[in-house]
Amino acid sequence: MVKCNSTPAVLEILAALGTGFACSSKTEMALVQELGVSPENIIYISPCKQVSQIKYAAKVGVNIMTCDNEVELKKIARNQPSAKVLLHITTEDNIGGEEGNIKFGTTLKNCRHLLECAKELDVQIIGVKFHVSSACKESQVYVHALSDARCVFDMAGEFGFTMNMLDIGGGFTGTEFRWQEVNHVISPLLDLYFPEGSDVKIIYEPGSYYVSSAFTLAVNIIAKKVVENKFSSGVGKTGSDEPTFMYYMNDGVYGCFASKLSEDLNTIPEVHKKYKEDEPLFTSRLWGPSCDELDQIVENCLLPELNVGDWLIFDNMGADSFHEPSAFNDFQRPAIYYMMSYSDLYEMQDSGITSDTMMKNFFFVPSCIQLSQEDNFFTEA
Repeated sequence: MVKCNSTPAVLEILAALGTGFACSSKTEMALVQELGVSPENIIYISPCKQVSQIKYAAKVGVNIMTCDNEVELKKIARNQPSAKVLLHITTEDNIGGEEGNIKFGTTLKNCRHLLECAKELDVQIIGVKFHVSSACKESQVYVHALSDARCVFDMAGEFGFTMNMLDIGGGFTGTEFRWQEVNHVISPLLDLYFPEGSDVKIIYEPGSYYVSSAFTLAVNIIAKKVVENKFSSGVGKTGSDEPTFMYYMNDGVYGCFASKLSEDLNTIPEVHKKYKEDEPLFTSRLWGPSCDELDQIVENCLLPELNVGDWLIFDNMGADSFHEPSAFNDFQRPAIYYMMSYSDLYEMQDSGITSDTMMKNFFFVPSCIQLSQEDNFFTEA
């Protein structure tokens, strides 16, 4: 959760609602504990832990952590004997041509060895974690992952471990449809493998799902270039003899579009200015402000002709967009404006959340105004 969006308003609201947090570093653990989150509600999920950070977790009472190999088990045993460990197993979407190429997570085949090691090292194994990548569109991957998790639970029982936690991980996108699609697949399997009454706590890491649609990004066109007809790709509605426009924005992959380096951005932006319905659309390419060839945000889309100073609006930008600003060309982090409808405010107050510190950063708007898929945050680059 903290990794995909660490803005204060988000963390404060989720903490006030009683949400637990998956943290990958000392900084993240300290950040959520400052908000009053109990260490019992924090999981240290980094697959490659520094010894100093394991010791920090032990010092502040964060005992639940994940592990996927023997070296990590030995580090945990030496530096945090009271740790409660979730074995991080890999899923089918993480496996390439060879199992040896797996970056994170252990195979089902290797779990018995790790359980033997944990027994020898007196490390307490309490459950299983897996993570299906957000890039994976095959819900069936969850079927095999849950089956493997059940096998590990049974295997651990043979070694005398008391297994009571299953972490299904994150990777959920910000769309309601995707969430429902995955839930439709996993719900009956959870009832089968981990039925009610089995004393297994099932947790998720839906950080991206929570925050993605809650943020809208506004970027400004800072430069424009017309590609002559002979270089045109001919994708525009008005024919192959129309020009292609190259637009350069004041944010790119070294800012809020950092995730574009590892995955495609499918969102086509909305043009902020009003234009006529019958206005011609042209093939357009959108670039960030750097001179880097990797800084292409949208390869091809159809837009009316824009000018320097016009604004483009990108929805669903709440996940993985708010890291520290890059030092590259001195690009700065965007200004962030928090907005909430009065109806959401009243609902939160009814649930017992009355943090004046948290609410002082918000602009409150009538419930009929919806900024982004009925959510509450707006960012401006």
